[in-house]
Amino acid sequence: MSSENEQSAEPGAGAPEQLALIRETVRQAKVPRAKPRTWRGAALAEELPVARVLVNKGVLHLDQYFDYAVPQELDADAQPGVRVRVRFGAGGRNVQGGRREGGGLIDGFIVERRADSDYRGALAALASVVSPEPVLGPELLALCRAVADRYAGSLADVLQLAVPPRNGRAEAKPSPDPLPSPPPPDPGTWERYVQGPAFLRALAEGGAPRAVWTALPGPHWPAEIAGAVAATLSSGRGALVVVPDGRSAARVDTALTEALGAGRHALLTAESGPEKRYRQWLAVRRGSVRAVVGTRAAMFAPVRDLGLVVVWDDGDSSHSDDNAPFPHVREALELRAAQGRCGFLLGGTSCTVEAAQLVESGWALPLLADREVLRRAAPLVRTVGDGELARDGAARSARLPSLAWGAVRDGLRTGPVLIQVPRRGYAPRLACERCRTPARCRHCAGPLEAPDQQALNCAWCGQAERAWSCAECGSTRLRARIVGARRTAEELGRAFPAVPVRTSGRDHILDAVPDTPALVVSTPGAEPVAEGGYAAALLLDGWAMLGRPDLRAGEEALRRWLAASALVRGQEEGGTVVVVAEPTERAVQALVRWDPAGFARRELAERAELGFPPVSRMASVTGPPEALAAFLQAAGLPPEAEILGPVPAPSTAPGRARRPGDAPPGETWERALVRVVPGRGAALARALKTALAARTAKGANEPIRIRIDPPDIG
Repeated sequence: MSSENEQSAEPGAGAPEQLALIRETVRQAKVPRAKPRTWRGAALAEELPVARVLVNKGVLHLDQYFDYAVPQELDADAQPGVRVRVRFGAGGRNVQGGRREGGGLIDGFIVERRADSDYRGALAALASVVSPEPVLGPELLALCRAVADRYAGSLADVLQLAVPPRNGRAEAKPSPDPLPSPPPPDPGTWERYVQGPAFLRALAEGGAPRAVWTALPGPHWPAEIAGAVAATLSSGRGALVVVPDGRSAARVDTALTEALGAGRHALLTAESGPEKRYRQWLAVRRGSVRAVVGTRAAMFAPVRDLGLVVVWDDGDSSHSDDNAPFPHVREALELRAAQGRCGFLLGGTSCTVEAAQLVESGWALPLLADREVLRRAAPLVRTVGDGELARDGAARSARLPSLAWGAVRDGLRTGPVLIQVPRRGYAPRLACERCRTPARCRHCAGPLEAPDQQALNCAWCGQAERAWSCAECGSTRLRARIVGARRTAEELGRAFPAVPVRTSGRDHILDAVPDTPALVVSTPGAEPVAEGGYAAALLLDGWAMLGRPDLRAGEEALRRWLAASALVRGQEEGGTVVVVAEPTERAVQALVRWDPAGFARRELAERAELGFPPVSRMASVTGPPEALAAFLQAAGLPPEAEILGPVPAPSTAPGRARRPGDAPPGETWERALVRVVPGRGAALARALKTALAARTAKGANEPIRIRIDPPDIG
């Protein structure tokens, strides 16, 4: 201690002087002061002192912007697009010095800076700027608003899906400088398609072509997507590719690296981890990277100067988000293509009814290969129906026909053999015992069911059916479709003891298998890729695939079969596929001819005649019976809206995860389907959203769940 700080020998002498000196030192110290809780008395920004904020409140009656005052100290950082913290919920009770105070802290985004406010009362001040990094641009905001309106949801809920959580370490690191545009690529395997080279040329010249692409079987589709991305980047624009799962994303990621080199694209998947994924997302937002491949959440990736959006395998259920408001990748990217006037490519080895509708309406053009090229690329498909099974002694004893045994034996001589077995749990659907035409309701054409094995009623509108007869053959007898077979892997292992058996399913999914003789037993969607392709494939228990209680059962079965068959070698290399299903079924015939587009067109024509989606727009409304009835009565639905049901909603089994729309364990809910004619989907979504917002504002306790365009309607 220095002599100046020594105390006087006289007791008490100098104490007041020392205290005054300490107080003066504290006053003069250049130490940052803690920010005031309400910025009481703080000066406002000189220019644009009002910030319009979207608060992170997903309730529908608060789906609007709120104005806040901008303190002078936050003026530089409080720019449009940044994350902020604001106080919300104080009301007009606590106003001090013209500023509203109180309320709990909540996150939000600044969407606009304004000179004044439409609100004439006192404004609360921004509490803080979380980060000066702008993460919400005008294009992303407009897209999220369009998605929220289409699906009767709130903008805050969509933004939670679109903008990843902040990571400070990732945000502090600068993104690399953007690389120059690559040269236009060669057509490569795109030459196999009639309009393939022209599609790439249009992208390279800055055009915005829109196409529905039925990809040829084989391993080339990732490289073909990479070629379309390279053509877009060569024009100085960006590209976005969304695939259903991480395995597909890894394949496209590898193809993009080979086509473009390192550093030109970003991979956005959940497997990357929060820090790496946010760092990649920021690189896209900052313009360092202009090409993105990712899974579902990547549909909102803020790619600059977007020139192309690509969806692969849009029929996969992974493309439909499980969080409110349940947007679908295909629909979101259609909105991006329309708003941004960019190219659109919807591809897959199969073709959904929605894709066929895009072609039928002229919004997109088909991108197909000649039949001769298709015959060389596709494997030979053979069928085994009930007649063959009844006459086959091996099938009666082992549940596998002789043709399948022969295909496995011959295929194992040259490579691996794939066996696709349906998952357990496909619920049976009723069909005509004689011709197997699905049993449909005469009132709304919904599927018939007999839950108590006695009464026959409709799963959609709930009306009883007491005198059903088949519209095709007149029979009055019904049968339940076959549920998936068991012990398939064990039986094949005993039949071929010297061959290794590999399994791929929900618990353990294989990415790839070597090009050596082996039996690969897989559930649909989990088939690993074989080096050089599979020598043969067995598609077992086709009735289990076709017998699902769903409008899309045939479409989904064909999609699963085509995805597995596309992994098999072409017919010129001896590739063979055996499907165990009735050959007269439309989906089986489409597989034999390898004509998914034709199947989708016929399905679309039938749905148009019956008023089924996607020709009509439909909403699923679920909740407790009394609350559901009151909601439907109060909702100002369009005059042409048709209500089907209500019927009992599925309940969550004990110990299993609850799916969106299912009733909680122990509760009884009902579901109603609301259907409108084409062109009235926006009015339906707006009416349901308004009614639900009014109900929420009144503090109703019983929940009501709304899902626009539900993927499963029975």
